[in-house]
Amino acid sequence: MNKPLQDNMLQKATQVSRRDFLRTSAAGSGALILAYLGVDAGRAEAQISKADAITANTAADFMPSALIRISSDGTVTLVSKQPEIGQGIKTSLPMVIAEELEVSWKDVRIVQGDLNPAYGSQGAGGSTSTPTNYNEFHRLGATARTMLVSAAAQTWNVPAAECHAADSAVHHAASKRMLTYASLVVKAASLPVPDAKDVKLKDPAQFKLLGTRIAGVDNLAIVTGKPLFGIDVKLPGMLYAVYEKCPVFGGKAVSANLDVIKAQPGIRDAFIIEGTDNLRGLLPGIAIIAESTWAAFSARKLLSVNWDEGKSAQDSWEGFCSQAKGLAKQAGVNTLRKDGDVNAAFGNAAKIVEAAYSYPFISHASMEPQNCTVSFNAQDGSMEIWAPTQNPEAGQALVSETLNIPKEKIKLHITRSGGGFGRRLSSDFIVEAAAIARRVNTPVKLTWSREDDMRHDHFRAGGFHFLRGGVDAQGKLVAWHNHFVTFANKVMRDGKPVLQPGSGAGLSGDEFPGRWVENCLLEQTPLETSIPMGPWRAPGSNVFAWVFHSFIDELAHAAGRDALEFRLDILGNKDIVPGTGERGQAYHVGRMKRVLREVADKAGWGRKKFPRGQGQGIAFHFSHRGYIAEVAEVTVSKKGELKVDRVVVVTDIGAQIVNLSGAEHQVQGSVLDGISTLMYPELDIQHGRVVQGNFQDYPLLRMKDSATKIEVHFLKTDFPVTGLGEPAFPPLAPAVCNAIFAATGKRVRQLPLTHADLSWS
Repeated sequence: MNKPLQDNMLQKATQVSRRDFLRTSAAGSGALILAYLGVDAGRAEAQISKADAITANTAADFMPSALIRISSDGTVTLVSKQPEIGQGIKTSLPMVIAEELEVSWKDVRIVQGDLNPAYGSQGAGGSTSTPTNYNEFHRLGATARTMLVSAAAQTWNVPAAECHAADSAVHHAASKRMLTYASLVVKAASLPVPDAKDVKLKDPAQFKLLGTRIAGVDNLAIVTGKPLFGIDVKLPGMLYAVYEKCPVFGGKAVSANLDVIKAQPGIRDAFIIEGTDNLRGLLPGIAIIAESTWAAFSARKLLSVNWDEGKSAQDSWEGFCSQAKGLAKQAGVNTLRKDGDVNAAFGNAAKIVEAAYSYPFISHASMEPQNCTVSFNAQDGSMEIWAPTQNPEAGQALVSETLNIPKEKIKLHITRSGGGFGRRLSSDFIVEAAAIARRVNTPVKLTWSREDDMRHDHFRAGGFHFLRGGVDAQGKLVAWHNHFVTFANKVMRDGKPVLQPGSGAGLSGDEFPGRWVENCLLEQTPLETSIPMGPWRAPGSNVFAWVFHSFIDELAHAAGRDALEFRLDILGNKDIVPGTGERGQAYHVGRMKRVLREVADKAGWGRKKFPRGQGQGIAFHFSHRGYIAEVAEVTVSKKGELKVDRVVVVTDIGAQIVNLSGAEHQVQGSVLDGISTLMYPELDIQHGRVVQGNFQDYPLLRMKDSATKIEVHFLKTDFPVTGLGEPAFPPLAPAVCNAIFAATGKRVRQLPLTHADLSWS
């Protein structure tokens, strides 16, 4: 199958402006802007005129939506409005429109949309891109198809019901006539938008494109080194910047040897930026502006700064661990859930298991370090930004709020990101580049070093769980207590300082097995820190699944029961367990039990006998609307060397897999990322500083540690379609750790595995 044409949109367009196009086409061919996601047609026309995502050189194009254009040469241009960070959304979402539009994929050209209110929400995080857009994109494609069919029917003077669309053309079976979409664009553009009730969506049984394997639209450009990423952006006269921040979070620069820096070859300027106290915004620092990235990096090595490090300079990971152990002996500050009589249940339990689980802060470590290019126009106060961002709206808002520039004067181009994993939901690197560009009044590209990226991340929070569980004489779970000591930043709320847990560092009272155990106490105590925290792939779930499903395995063993049987028993017989609290989410027990049974069957659970040193483990987790279960098989040598032999994954993410190739890649990537995170990454904090700075002291997965075999199975159900970038990640770690116990008899209660002695004899 031919690959769609590419368009990286990193250089400014020199073609006809959107505003001129709309004026000309509206007058000459009745070009139509269709309301999208609640944006009325008038607003859409006004907003799309500001976009560079679809450019046109003819007034004879058919534009039934802000995201669709069909040209008289037959080219179908679709805008991908969500940021592409490697999750494949730039391919999969346009496939939905193309399916309903009945166009040949070889005729499709995908362009990356810039930030534009006409497109609706444009964030990419929380595996929300697909569920947010899936149904609406079907409607958009079907509406455009309906208009093209109507145009052909009117041309032939036959009922539209006698016509059908296929392969970028409309066919009239009775007369064996056919008109290509290219020949219908002028007529279709003159037609009114049909009412939604008159637009018929395709029967999923008739899908030709969805569910097939489609290569990523940027694949060829990536492997041939085309400029797609933020770090590739080049503008005429552009300068290059680095930004040195205090190694202690919350610190600020008092003075620096700026004269020495300014005297270095290729340096244009160096200055202190006062910044703000927003840990996820513009922090204080020193900017160095140069004629090349090399010159800026070289001069930075000579920088000497007198820092006011503040109180956080006393923080250390060792100190946090000590505080957590002390707090565990006390009652939690916050009670998240209290059901039944926990003390009485423990008193009557046949067996009680106690365990402490902990995990460190870790970095996102995306391959492309943070970067951003900004051009500021001092004459009219406008700003143009090129950024590899997951959250363009938040980036624009942060720049506007911090630098007091009206949003309407900030234009943001979305480039492809070299990995995100939640890091690029933050916009600190964008506002840093914007502040520097406004100061120098010249286009500037800010590039972070790997050390910047690792030491000034918005980290996945560390945490400590102090657990007790009780089972009765029949091996049933009857009591559960978790005191979670977590990390929090001090923020102002209603004029008062409060401790707010970092992203993914706050436990919900609904977290499994909270709603399932009759006697349950969930407590949380925050540890204050100035370490900035942010969403990290499957926030919260990425560690909670490991803790809870590892501890459940401990309880199953104590009860003398099969691990699968024990889990199914906990889930119970209710089809749906309702959520509780303001943000409670219903849990479909039937879906989870089905994936559990299916993964057990696919993996041969209970049908294999493993020798000592080999074992099988099982785990499941619900997150980001996805129901996932996994079985891992491992071999552990007598010396304690781990090899993951096989991982079997069964997923229920709804009624339709959009791009089978992309979906498989997301699950396989989640498994490998899960193994990597389990085995290696860890940040140490000493004197308020992150010790690690690059991959020599922050290792990630190598090929020798990869799983030998990964099997992916998708259950097709009648539930709404959801995303897949995150839900397959959480069950991996507990499945592997439970398999390690089966192989060695040793429990893993501290991450990463480098702390564990897995040797056996």
